[in-house]
Amino acid sequence: MEISQVAKKSGVSASTLRFYEEKGLIKSIGRQGIRRVFSSNVLERLELIALGRAAGFSLEEIAGILGTDAKPDIDRDLLLKKANELDETIKKLEAMRDGLHHAAACTAPSHLECPRFRRLMNLASTGALKGLKTSKK
Repeated sequence: MEISQVAKKSGVSASTLRFYEEKGLIKSIGRQGIRRVFSSNVLERLELIALGRAAGFSLEEIAGILGTDAKPDIDRDLLLKKANELDETIKKLEAMRDGLHHAAACTAPSHLECPRFRRLMNLASTGALKGLKTSKK
């Protein structure tokens, strides 16, 4: 498949495909003129990359999982470690969500007079909520 076909079928841009190839995550099998050509198994590798990215793995970790062979070498201990990290992130997010729900409905005259809101502020300032990604617009 030409790179444009892979991009269309996978939803991954051609520039990202070239980047993934540069990082060793995927490999072209040749060229047709100036266009890269990939085998059909590249789509499965791209799905594994997408799954790894969605789970929060770095590209380096994903490269290790994918290996250089056609079959990935998925380290179960690495998966368990990531699952445990996600559990911690979920706990932090639940605490943040609950605190924000409380702050939105709190009847204290000022949020600074609310013990629960102050505890949430303290957790944030001490780094207890560190690791939560925030969106910036």
